This record gives sequence, structure tokens and C-alpha cells, in this order.
Amino acid sequence: MKIKRTIVSKQTMKNNEHINKNGSVNGHSKNAEPNLKNTSENSTAISTTTDKEDENKKRKLNKESFKYLLGIYEYMMPYKGYFFSGMFCLFLSSIVLLAFPKLTGNLVDVAGGNENFLLDSINQITLALVIVIVIQVVFSFLRVYLFAQVSEYSMADIRKALYQKYMSLPMSFYDKHRSGELMSRITADVALLQDTFSVTLAEFFRQIITLVAGIGILFFITPRLTFFMLGIMPALIIGAIIFGKFIRKLSKQTQDQLAASNIIVEETIQAIATVKAFTNEVFEANRYSNAQNSVIQTALKAATYRGAFVSFIVFVIFGSITAVFWYGATLLAENIITYGELVSFIIYSMFIAGSIGGLGNIYGQIQKAVGASERVLEILGEKSESESTYSEELITNQNPIEGKISFKDVRFSYPTRTDVEVLKGLSFDIKAGEKIALVGHSGAGKSTIIQLLERFYNPQTGTIEVDGKNNLDYDLDFYRSAIGIVPQEILLFGGTIRENITYGKPTATEEEIISAAKKANAFKFIETFPEGLETLVGERGVKLSGGQRQRIAIARAILRNPKILILDEATSSLDAESEQLVQEALDTLMKDRTTIIIAHRLATIRKVDTIYVMENGKISEQGTHESLVSQEGTYNQLVRLQLLEV
Repeated sequence: MKIKRTIVSKQTMKNNEHINKNGSVNGHSKNAEPNLKNTSENSTAISTTTDKEDENKKRKLNKESFKYLLGIYEYMMPYKGYFFSGMFCLFLSSIVLLAFPKLTGNLVDVAGGNENFLLDSINQITLALVIVIVIQVVFSFLRVYLFAQVSEYSMADIRKALYQKYMSLPMSFYDKHRSGELMSRITADVALLQDTFSVTLAEFFRQIITLVAGIGILFFITPRLTFFMLGIMPALIIGAIIFGKFIRKLSKQTQDQLAASNIIVEETIQAIATVKAFTNEVFEANRYSNAQNSVIQTALKAATYRGAFVSFIVFVIFGSITAVFWYGATLLAENIITYGELVSFIIYSMFIAGSIGGLGNIYGQIQKAVGASERVLEILGEKSESESTYSEELITNQNPIEGKISFKDVRFSYPTRTDVEVLKGLSFDIKAGEKIALVGHSGAGKSTIIQLLERFYNPQTGTIEVDGKNNLDYDLDFYRSAIGIVPQEILLFGGTIRENITYGKPTATEEEIISAAKKANAFKFIETFPEGLETLVGERGVKLSGGQRQRIAIARAILRNPKILILDEATSSLDAESEQLVQEALDTLMKDRTTIIIAHRLATIRKVDTIYVMENGKISEQGTHESLVSQEGTYNQLVRLQLLEV
């Protein structure tokens, strides 16, 4: 992974340099205000482009690279019967097809009066040709069908394995990988592998069989003409290597410049409001035009080399054909070969030429497949979170978690920022059923406490105890089932309201669902929809208002019935009416549960048992709202800043 990240970073720098040379700073005009969101989106655009370039990069074929393909082949082992049957059909159809040129030559000789063959009539040879075609058609169909069985089932198994791995990976993994990159693994990479194992490998073996067997047959029937033909081939190969090197270099340069110009389009469309607000439409159009001019110049240079290469190939190929015909006509005039043998030689030569031409493309596809298999196996080889070792029955029979929490000298740095210590020897206790609040400036460590409690990450030093037991000693599924969360940014799945509520408890009954919705003050607005609980919420819940989404999330948490409840600014960004309804639902949800509230709006935490003020990874103040307000400290300042009455 380190190598891959380095490649992305260098390419990103290269793209940024290209953009800057065309008159902009970080993808925007020089007089535009900084925009963190747009900068992030632009970085994603650049990274996505470089990811695609990395995916298309061809790996060298060697002993190490074939290990990756063999690693993928393990998923085909359950279907090896289909695979080897397909290989047999492939071999048989390829060998039978090689009889076609020979029989065609025999037909020409018999038509010319030469009957020194096993099949000595035009009708017999024609019937043999038809049989060859029928056998070829039947076995080709069987080969395609059998390989399709193998590839469809095995690639589905890989997708399932990848998805299951995604579900089991820790949060630290997702900190290092973008969602688009992970989607590409399970879609583009697996699709490439599917093409490779269903089509490319079959074609590779077929072309090899045709090439080797075809040359062998030519040496047997027309050795002198075959030696002559093979003597011409080195010139073609050397020329292809020389021209190909220049063309590949220029093609890559063209792709890089085109990618840079596409980034301009993507980032300006994403930030179109900023572009229009600063009236930079002409500036952006000129910037894109300059990028396109660079693409044109490089592409035309590449086209010049391609034209020269095509001309060279045409000259060599037709020159070779002329030379072979000349030598064949000479041998024919000397009665060394027959007309039929010359025809057979020409058809075999076409088969061989097609195989050589096809192998080049197939070789490139296999190189890409090696890269895809490497990326897929890299994901599958990642270390999973602690997997559940308990059966459902054992988890049910566990002593229920009561909700007593203790942080003891906890120190923590995120895996992606090991040089920054977020929590610095943090210690505090929460009694079972107690309601506490965490307040403080952004970056103080509030959300980190929650993520450690949920075991998204583990502390570097210190312990987090739940009911007097290290939280790392609990079965992960059992432990997390006792925790519920209502986040600030509610993410609903794109299904129905029912599906989103029952996400907290998939086995919930109709009565339980309705009861949870009522307690969350959600059932009234649900009843107003014609489809009721079956109403589709849209992608990420866009068809519902912010308050409605919050109440659906609260209903989900109520249905889960957790002993530890986490509220992360659950009433932020709501209008007064929605906030009141959501707050009433939260009051119902918090009853008899250990509740941790992350709050910026201090008016919502007046009634909690204890408020902890976080500063620089430590607790600087703690107490009730009244006691903290009466002191001259950080909390008092925060209250004054929010214009609350003290």
C-alpha cells in the first residue's frame, strides 16, 4: 500500500503543477476565496483520476505476478470440473479447426486432378469440411458455456468475499481508503478478472495452440516455404518494438494531459456557484482551452508516429506476402509443392498471423488482470476487526451490560496522524444510568471519546472499562449491541421508513415498530404519507426533512433498546418546532440509560448530571451547569458566547 500511495501523491502533484501552469491556484482563480469543501472535492477528483490510471497500469508478468492470478484461481477450485471440461472443449475445437486449411488445400488439388488423398472426391472433402465446422461450433459453444459457469460463480464468490471483508474491516482501514476506490475493487477489478478468466485466458490458450500446432503443421507439409516466411518475421517484430515504445510514451502523455483537462471540468462544475459568483466563466473557459491545446499537440505528435508505424507495417506485411507468394510460385513451378499445399500454407499463415496479433492484446489484458488480482487480494488480506466468537445463544445468555463506564489514563492518536496525540491521559467515570455531556471547541477530543467507546479504534495506552471489565474483552457484536447512537448528520438508507427503523432490530414486530415511532414523535408524520411505513425515503433520506430524519433515527435507537446511548448534536440545525419534537423524543429515549451527549448548543444540556469540558485532549472542568456557570472558566465563556442567561 505504501508504494501505491506514493504513486498517487506524485501524480496528484503533477496534476496540480499542470493546473497551476495554466493560470490558477489550487484549481480556482487567483481572486477566489478559499473553499475547504471545494478543495476537498477537487482533491477527490484528482485522486479518483489517478486511481483510474493506477488501475489501468499494466504489471510485468513474472513469477511473483502469477502468484496473484493463482490466488484468484483458488476461488475457481469449487468449479474445477466446469473449468477442465471447458479446457478440453477449447483444446478439441482448436485442434479440429486446424484441419480446415489442410482439407481446403486437398479440395483444390482434387479439383485440379490430383487424387492421391484419403478423401479423393470433392463431395467427400466438402463433407469433411462441414463436419469440422459443426464440431468447431458445438465445442466452441460448450467452451463458452462452461467457462461462463466458472467465471460467474467464482467472481460472485469474490464479490461476496470482498463485501464481507469490507464489513469486517476496522475504521482505521476506511481512514486510509476512499469509498470510490473500494467500489472500484468490487466492480471494475472483479469485472476485469471475470473477462480474463472467462474470455482472455481461453483466447490465450487457443492462440497458443493455434500458433504452435499451426507452425508444426507448416513445417511438416511445406518446410522450405515455412523457413522462408519465418525469416521475414524478425524485421516486423523489431519495427513494432521500436515504434511501439514511442507511441506508448506519447499516448501516456496524452492521457495525462486529458486527465488534467477533465479535472478542470469536474472541479468547475462542482464549484459552479463560486465560478459564477466571481464571474470567472471566461477565465475557466480559457484555462480549459489551454489544456485542450496541449492535448491536441501531443496527440498529433503521437498520430505522426502511429501513421509512420502503420505505413511501416503495411509495407512489411504486403512486402512479406509478395515475397512469400513469389517463393511459393517458384516452388510451385518446380513442382516441389502443389496448388493445394500453397493454399493450405496461405490459410495456415493467416491463422498464425492472427494468433500472433491476438497474443499482443491478450498479453496486455493479462497484465491488467494481474494488477486487478493484486488489488483484490490486497483487500482480502487486510486484518479484520475482532470477529464474533459467540453464538447467538451465548450472546443472549451473557450478563446484560448495565452501562457503567470508566476511562483510565487513555492516550490515543489516530492511525493516519500518529504524530498528533488527541487524548492525553484522559480519565473520568460515568455511573450506570447517568447522563453526562461533553463540551469544548472543535478538535478537543469529544468525538474521539465516542469512537473509542464504540471500539472503532483502540487506545494506545490506558483502558476503557464497561461494568468494571475492559471493553476489549467483550465479544464485539455483543458489546456494540448495547450501544445506540443518534448522530448529528443522519444517514438513512434509500429504502422505506420501515426498513430504516428496523435497522436497529431487524426482527421487530409491527407493534414494536409503531411503538418506537410513536415514542420518537415520528408516527404522526409517517401516517400523513399515503404509503405510511412503506414510504421510500430516497437516497440518504433526501425526501424527508431534517427533523423527520432525526426522529426516524431516534425510533431506530429506541427499537435497539441500548443501555448506553450516544447523542451527537442530535438537535442541531433544526427549526424550533422540530427541535422541540426531537427533544421530547430524546427525553423518552434517555430514560434509564447511560447517556453521553456531545453538545455545542449548551441550552440542550442544562439537565444532565455532569458536564465535562474538553480542552486539548484533557478534561479541564467538570460539574453541573449551575456550578460551571458560577465559575470563571471555559464553560462560562462558552455560555456567554452563545448569549445564554447565566
